[in-house]
Amino acid sequence: DDLEAVASLGFRGEALASISSVSRLTLSSNTCSQGEGESSEGWQVCSEGRDMETSISPAAHPQGTSVEVRDLFFNTPARRKFLRKEKTEFGHIEEVLKRQALSRYEVGFSLRHNQRVIHNLRACRSQSEQERRVAQICGPAFMENAVYISAEAMGLKLWGWVALPTFSRSQADLQHFFVNGRVIRDKLVGHAVRQAYRDVLYHGRHSAFVLYLELDPSNVDVNVHPTKHEVRFRDGRSVHDFLFRTLHKALADVRPEDQLAETVLELQSKPSISGSDAGEFAGQQQINLRQQPGRLPEVGQIRDQLAGYQALHEPLSDAVLFNAAEAGAVEEKEFVQQGGSSAELIGDSSAEIPPLGYALAQLKGIYILAENSAGLIVVDMHAAHERITYERMKIARQGEGIRTQPLLVPQSISVSEREADCAEQFAEQFRQLGFELQRVAAENLLVRQLPVMLAKANVEQLVRDVLTDLIEFGSSDRIQSHQDEILATMACHGSVRANRRLTVPEMNALLRDMEQTERSGQCNHGRPTWVQQSLIDLDKLFLRGR
Repeated sequence: DDLEAVASLGFRGEALASISSVSRLTLSSNTCSQGEGESSEGWQVCSEGRDMETSISPAAHPQGTSVEVRDLFFNTPARRKFLRKEKTEFGHIEEVLKRQALSRYEVGFSLRHNQRVIHNLRACRSQSEQERRVAQICGPAFMENAVYISAEAMGLKLWGWVALPTFSRSQADLQHFFVNGRVIRDKLVGHAVRQAYRDVLYHGRHSAFVLYLELDPSNVDVNVHPTKHEVRFRDGRSVHDFLFRTLHKALADVRPEDQLAETVLELQSKPSISGSDAGEFAGQQQINLRQQPGRLPEVGQIRDQLAGYQALHEPLSDAVLFNAAEAGAVEEKEFVQQGGSSAELIGDSSAEIPPLGYALAQLKGIYILAENSAGLIVVDMHAAHERITYERMKIARQGEGIRTQPLLVPQSISVSEREADCAEQFAEQFRQLGFELQRVAAENLLVRQLPVMLAKANVEQLVRDVLTDLIEFGSSDRIQSHQDEILATMACHGSVRANRRLTVPEMNALLRDMEQTERSGQCNHGRPTWVQQSLIDLDKLFLRGR
């Protein structure tokens, strides 16, 4: 029972003996507790060299145990030659400490190197202190671009921080995943995370995250890999689906107002302009700043009321036309028709300023310049419209279902017996995705039906890839991925192109739709759709207030 429910990281005694055989090792320990700051008499054992002869003596030591290792490989010069440079070896040590510090927030850690303190991490008692530690270890830029998540279902709990897709990395060097406090790099976990980021991550880039999965220890085997970096879940498919759904929803729920909240807070706490010539700007800066910019009230869809907006969507079919913006665009349009401007709306303290603000102008027929309560917003109009169209096409597909077509001549695929068994086991999942597979022999499958959208795809390779995923991870999104790629291409060709001149109401309508659309921060290819330049950022560029 103990082996099936290991709740601690454990400790292998032979590891300590092995270390002591190639170093000078001192172990001090005391089981008696004394008053705070006091040391009582404990015991100390010293071991040195291959013979491992020990000397035991009394020692003053607080309750607990200290292990000191000096002169590693001093008696094995052949092994010592394989050590890298001091900087490289220290880097390995630092990485180990960082992982442990991320796994145990209630413990303080300190790291000294060459008589210099490198890390001094205090024990954390609140989420803000945990975030401070994560920022110290992973860098402040990670925390500035991370979203906190916490979800529970089916006896599983996932919490931690995931970076926005725009904060991607060239390497998978900022990915920390812990299962019941144990750091792991597991194939199943990696596959679930890649699936969640698939639709929003730029090609060839890697996501960043610090995530913690908690579950009943009896449902995970931690002894399947010599280095303990991989684990095996009793129900791997449920764990995979839970990780994917949670992360996918967390990334989809990120809206512009969530990303702008900290910028507005920074503006509230730090006036960016000073001096006698800055009075007008300083006053404008304080107008209607909120911790989280509010969204305009819903008053229904207004497609027919926006003159010229229909022209923006002429290249698209009715199935993918997205609705025009909400009340803010109408109010703005009426305001402009009466001789006002978007800039005056920003300056109106009674107005509710939407997160992406109001459009000011169009630059080179490519970018929309808008003003919100924090400063300047620059939007890539094609990328933004592409994401909006793509998301609406996916919603339309879900509503209509997957259109399928039977094959006049069924396609035969030779597979292994294990793959054929898998095809039979997951036959219902294939049918839900538009495929009908029939097993006609121990190692042969017939494809009798497939989705219309994938009629020109390499069906045999696709089926093989899906079966490989199902065998290894218990799930696969390759079919949906191929469908999404086709929809993304259609959305790209159907979106507004560069050098298309938009009116101010059209630009504002696009901004309002971005605020309501999932994953609107990235286009279909993972590139950012908008950036914020706060007044503080602009002041720095022009050295204002110095």
